[in-house]
Amino acid sequence: MDVFGSVADQYETARPGYPPELADAITDYHGGTPSRVVEVGAGTGKGTEVLVTLAAPLTCIEPDPRMASRLTDKFPQAHVLLSTFEQWRPPPEGVALLACAMAWHWLEPATRNAKARAALTAGGTLALFGHRYGYADPDQATAIHTMLDTLDPTAKERPADWMYHDVIAAGEFTDVHVKRFRRKLPLTRDEYLALVSTFGPFLARPPQLQRQGLDALGRLVDDFGGTITLDLLTTLTLGRAA
Repeated sequence: MDVFGSVADQYETARPGYPPELADAITDYHGGTPSRVVEVGAGTGKGTEVLVTLAAPLTCIEPDPRMASRLTDKFPQAHVLLSTFEQWRPPPEGVALLACAMAWHWLEPATRNAKARAALTAGGTLALFGHRYGYADPDQATAIHTMLDTLDPTAKERPADWMYHDVIAAGEFTDVHVKRFRRKLPLTRDEYLALVSTFGPFLARPPQLQRQGLDALGRLVDDFGGTITLDLLTTLTLGRAA
């Protein structure tokens, strides 16, 4: 997850936050305020913005010191632990709620569900949430996807509900279900390019390919009048530790 440290400031300003309704959905599922919350891969705190409203003691695990620094400045009430999820040792009594926003795919696939289950108290809640960046205008969607496929045909996008299916397949949790929240988000050319510049697949590409991609996307946005409207789908996967 430390790939994002080099763009920590841009990540904080360009990435959209989460709908506040997530907090109510988590509380309702859990059956009240959790006694303790741990957030995995907290980054600069986009998911933390939701979790602090639960008004429970909060520990945020983040492996990149640059992201963790932003997190500490923004949420002084949270305990920020510089660590990976795999290195983290949960308290012996367990935690009531384990949450992860847009970072589940960075955790070790073979062990993430089992480790999450082991960290929770009996009846504890797993809450995974993240965005799927679609496009409200079908013409914009087709043009952007065609251009991106031309630049890098190997790039693949996960299904919107992939975290739900991942938890189901692992078999570690009961009462697993998914909630969806949708909103339209218009972005200017600069806002859209700043957002794209924080995506993991983009950051993993060579600088020359990054520049080519941003130039091509910029021209597309200009052709569409200078604005891109995202169809922002937020999914919340909830599971219970038996």
